[in-house]
Amino acid sequence: MDLHFGDSKPTDEERAAVDALLGPPESSWEGADRSDADLRWARGGRAARDRRDLLLPGLHAINDRVGWISDGALDYLCRRLTVPPAEAYGVATFYAMFSVRPRPATVLHVCTDLACAAAGAPQLCAGIEERLGPGSGVSVERSPCLGLCERAPAALAVKAGDPVRTAVSAPATVEEAVLAASAPDSSPEEPPAALAVPQAGQDGLMLLHRVGVVDPASLDDYRAHGGYTALRRAFELGPAGVIREVTDSGLVGRGGAAFPTGRKWQATASQPDHPHYLVCNADESEPGTFKDRVLMEGDPYALIEAMTIAGYATGAHRGYLYLRGEYPRSLHRLEHAIAQARARGLLGDDVLGQGYAFDIEIRRGAGAYICGEETALFNSIEGYRGEPRSKPPFPVEKGLFGKPTVENNVETLVNVLPILTMGAPAYAAIGTQRSTGPKLFCVSGSVERPGVYELPFGATLGELLALAGVRDGLRAVLLGGAAGGFVRADELDIPLTFEGTREAGTTLGSGVVMAFDDTVPLPRLLLRIAEFFRDESCGQCVPCRVGTVRQEEALHRIAERTGAAAAGDIALLREVGRAMRDASICGLGQTAWNAVESAIDRLGAYE
Repeated sequence: MDLHFGDSKPTDEERAAVDALLGPPESSWEGADRSDADLRWARGGRAARDRRDLLLPGLHAINDRVGWISDGALDYLCRRLTVPPAEAYGVATFYAMFSVRPRPATVLHVCTDLACAAAGAPQLCAGIEERLGPGSGVSVERSPCLGLCERAPAALAVKAGDPVRTAVSAPATVEEAVLAASAPDSSPEEPPAALAVPQAGQDGLMLLHRVGVVDPASLDDYRAHGGYTALRRAFELGPAGVIREVTDSGLVGRGGAAFPTGRKWQATASQPDHPHYLVCNADESEPGTFKDRVLMEGDPYALIEAMTIAGYATGAHRGYLYLRGEYPRSLHRLEHAIAQARARGLLGDDVLGQGYAFDIEIRRGAGAYICGEETALFNSIEGYRGEPRSKPPFPVEKGLFGKPTVENNVETLVNVLPILTMGAPAYAAIGTQRSTGPKLFCVSGSVERPGVYELPFGATLGELLALAGVRDGLRAVLLGGAAGGFVRADELDIPLTFEGTREAGTTLGSGVVMAFDDTVPLPRLLLRIAEFFRDESCGQCVPCRVGTVRQEEALHRIAERTGAAAAGDIALLREVGRAMRDASICGLGQTAWNAVESAIDRLGAYE
């Protein structure tokens, strides 16, 4: 292995950040002071490779402490982990939240994605930049979706230090965003998660029934409202019984792919290779999606219990919770919940005294939409660039660290709790025959009551928008987020099921429902979608790497032309879109053309 370390040295602060994570270096090869260290040996072989997965946490440690990652800091981290600096540089530059160039310790991320753009994000950015001006000590960065769509426009301030401090401003004004950046500790406290749930406290809710009712920090309160009943039921049924219940319930993945959960669990559990791993995908980065954030902030113990059940059923003794880097409150809530569960014997070597060992480790993402794809997520955890892998082999055979792995998102896992407490037949009776159970929908845009709504599968789009209070002048609704498709205002009778949306020529995706009235310029919205996919493409495969750029270029030209001149670019868009859909290695490239195509064909966007 050719490491090629440079001559740059870390500052004391950078060294302290890495050592706080990894412990003090054991030899001069790892960066210890040569006056009292042994030069005759270096960690190598399996011992070195087994530490590669600490690269992403190490980069976070430096970025959190200093605000950016210098050559000296990167070199020191690489020495500690025996990682080639060129590879670590490729990882550090892959994520939007890291910087390898000097910048101020305070960074203000201002969301410019779909919901925020419609709510005035461009004017907000201009106002903030004018107010702060050069030399303010704050770096203002335009950001993709921050997952705060129900409170658009949104801004997230991150002030490096020990500890790192964060503040959210949403709905953001120029004054509040500047206050969050200049004095995070003095900014107003975030509203409770329950305010993102207009139905909070209503009877009949299954997934959201505790949000706004229980104290999210209290394990006792969680247990008083039915917490850990499902885990006790799981131990009564045994692993095979749990998988049978999940299979009979008809539960399918809620992240958009809609793969049968029971089949995935069974395939993982039956693998002879060990250890098995469980990965919770909490990296919801689809513009317009924020349901997982609300669950983690409002009912964190439910996710911990659901992960424990999934691990028990699939033979996993370790779970990784991959959390969006833009969710600081979710991080604090989950860290506290995991610590409390561990202290009370609900995680650890002997869960509930049943002889089953299971524990959870949180891994933070750092701003990469592609890491929502399961194999890209595995690469990210392992310390590599978050690029998707070719399949087969599938994750149930060779996933995280090359071992059988089951991966589910937050909403999918939380559905397991009512399945075990009420029984598979009762759960399967909810919804429709092919789309069973309840579904969470993230409603934002031109509505009076944006937020997360829980409805049984089969409710119509019009019924959902009536609950949210759609405004007059509705022009279009985007289903499924940037990777989804538009429908017209006269198509609100579409049933919200996986099969119903497919038959209507669109997609349900992860449950994004964004309403746009006639005040929102549609061409500008489509251009923002194209910019999003260009920025978020990992660049691994040619169809996506080139196609997303060509799509954005064509939309820029169309915005300046009409008639026959625009028709040629629309034909080019269709050709590029087909190539991306047919030949891209993962879902990002395969869906990058969907929303633009639907806007052209269903809405007549450029007529």
